[in-house]
Amino acid sequence: MYTIVSMRSFLASSIGVAAVAALALPLAATAPVAAAPTAAPPATAELAGSTQSLPMAPLPGLGRAAGDASQEGLAQREVRPFSLVGVVWDNAEDELHGSVQVRTRARAAGTWSAWQDLETHNHDHGADPGTAEAAGPLHGSTAPLWVGDSDAVEARVRAEDAEGEPLPRGLRLDLVDPGADPAEGEAGDSGRALREPDVLPALDGAASRAEAAGTSRAVEAGEAAGASGAEAARPYVGARPRIITRRGWGADERLRERGFVYTNSVKVAFVHHTASGNGYSCAQAPSVLRSIYRYHVKSSGWRDIGYNFAVDKCGNIYEGRAGGVTKAVMGAHTLGFNTNSTGIAVLGTYSNTSPSAAALKAVEQLAAWKLGLYGVNPAGKSTLVSGGGNRYKKGRSVRFNAIAGHRDGFATDCPGARLYGRLGSARTTAAHFQGRR
Repeated sequence: MYTIVSMRSFLASSIGVAAVAALALPLAATAPVAAAPTAAPPATAELAGSTQSLPMAPLPGLGRAAGDASQEGLAQREVRPFSLVGVVWDNAEDELHGSVQVRTRARAAGTWSAWQDLETHNHDHGADPGTAEAAGPLHGSTAPLWVGDSDAVEARVRAEDAEGEPLPRGLRLDLVDPGADPAEGEAGDSGRALREPDVLPALDGAASRAEAAGTSRAVEAGEAAGASGAEAARPYVGARPRIITRRGWGADERLRERGFVYTNSVKVAFVHHTASGNGYSCAQAPSVLRSIYRYHVKSSGWRDIGYNFAVDKCGNIYEGRAGGVTKAVMGAHTLGFNTNSTGIAVLGTYSNTSPSAAALKAVEQLAAWKLGLYGVNPAGKSTLVSGGGNRYKKGRSVRFNAIAGHRDGFATDCPGARLYGRLGSARTTAAHFQGRR
């Protein structure tokens, strides 16, 4: 079950409504109240950043005959500055079976990069079938790749088998400029000073337990699990970690839909990697997030960024999809299992690179707090009902670890072998953060 509140318009800031109001009424039951909008930005104000969409065409010189439908690309071209690139196509139901490579020219140095691979996933992430968000219009897309400040690009797409399934129709290269940081140039650990309401400060364990008990959600969950009255009254909830709000990373609230979609609970935390590469500094992480946000909304057609939370390599935690960090906001991160779950994405690619200790600790602390608000033991298991996907048919009940990898719910490499291999220890540590033994 999920509730759609006030869709298809925009808020000036999610923080005055999604953070402050959410903390005042953190877990409104199954019929959440829509937060009142703040004053809208001036109609003449430009949206932060931009997207250039360049159509691809059959290219000669890729080892096959010119005009071959199994290969397309974009010849070297100078373009307006951009920092993130992805390939998009018309129909979200079509799969791109093949390889996608790009190379870009650094704006400052004027040098070209080597060819870089884009992960050609499509159905790995996305809205659940049958939901309003899945009704579209949606587009197929590769994972986005962060390339830094660039001003020229070249791309090539090759089908897996020239005689097999053709490439999707309408292939185009989307180049995303994240726009300037709202307060660029000030000192701070992310390139500028962060002030309220840019950051939700950490709460200690006692304050977090009071926050959870005040909502009655964790208490109800404890009672349902057969906990004693004392245990139910003092639930296991990890201390709330410091969270950089959407305002803190510069989310332009006019990009997304105005309303929020909520489900009944948060039973599972699905861990992801963004597959956007590791070549970013922690000061650039807000720009990476603004780029992914724009790519998810403008290129893929989602109602907001797909993940509920993001974590960078320095262990900074960011609010993702709007609607309130304590609430059961429905994301678009694990197709088929977005209901009653939350998505935590670690910025980067962790197939062959190990995540940092700081990033892992942030995931553990975040999961201990968020799952604790709903009475869930991070070292335990929870059951979700599939909304449909390539691994579990619609309607099937599936038992997941409370901290699960994306690949547990969908046949995908996400969150990368190196990150996935650390989830066992993350469950144990997160349970300790909740005060469990």
